[in-house]
Amino acid sequence: MLWSRNALAGAVFLMVSVFFPSLAPAKTGPVIAAASSMQFALADIAAVFTRETGQNLRFSFGSSGNFARQIRSGAPFELFIAADEDIILDLHRDGFVEDEGDVYAVGRLVLVAPHGSPLAPDRGLDGVAAMLEAGQISRFAIANPDHAPYGIRARQALEARDIWKALQPFLVLGENVTQAAQFALSGNAEGGLTAYSLMLSADIAPRGTYALIPETAHGPLRQRMVLLPDASNTAIAFRDFMYGDAARAILKTYGFALPEGY
Repeated sequence: MLWSRNALAGAVFLMVSVFFPSLAPAKTGPVIAAASSMQFALADIAAVFTRETGQNLRFSFGSSGNFARQIRSGAPFELFIAADEDIILDLHRDGFVEDEGDVYAVGRLVLVAPHGSPLAPDRGLDGVAAMLEAGQISRFAIANPDHAPYGIRARQALEARDIWKALQPFLVLGENVTQAAQFALSGNAEGGLTAYSLMLSADIAPRGTYALIPETAHGPLRQRMVLLPDASNTAIAFRDFMYGDAARAILKTYGFALPEGY
């Protein structure tokens, strides 16, 4: 029986705590809004930061577009670690942050498939096109391109391969790129497009296979962060820590490229 998008979403939500356990929240410390593509990298980076400084952090993970709307509405975040630099540049242009922040990493998009799927990621989007033509796609997951940077880049890649329109009846949209990974690897979809960093985590890597999408197939995923007004000393310290050797090494482990001059 084919599942509707809502039914699939409900089933996957039941598995969230098993598939992708969230960070245990600290009781104190600045609240940091962070792109879900950074979930596992930031868990490791924050653990080192807290061990070295004794300062706690609290993270809220989600889509960068949604966080930007919350910041415009006065959400009490102290640091915004986004997956798309344009979102932060727009916040600065409109006066919600004092500067443009800095690019801290460059992300990558991957095609993924759960074990047992007929989709072979190493065939790239040509393989998706062939399966579409053969009627072998029933569900394909991406992050919502209305507000998730990795969803925007996924749409660009699918448009570049000229299969965006043909995929419309089969798309399952995640609220953010982590949820897109959940949908794609749930076993109820042939696959999807998600963040490379998520597929390099110990929690997600065993659940499927993946292949990188060429960077020329979509716009760059230049990820930028910025301090919010009234940021505490701890938030400032963590922003600075993100540019240190320990954080840089962890970012590389999760497949992020470091911007030139980083």
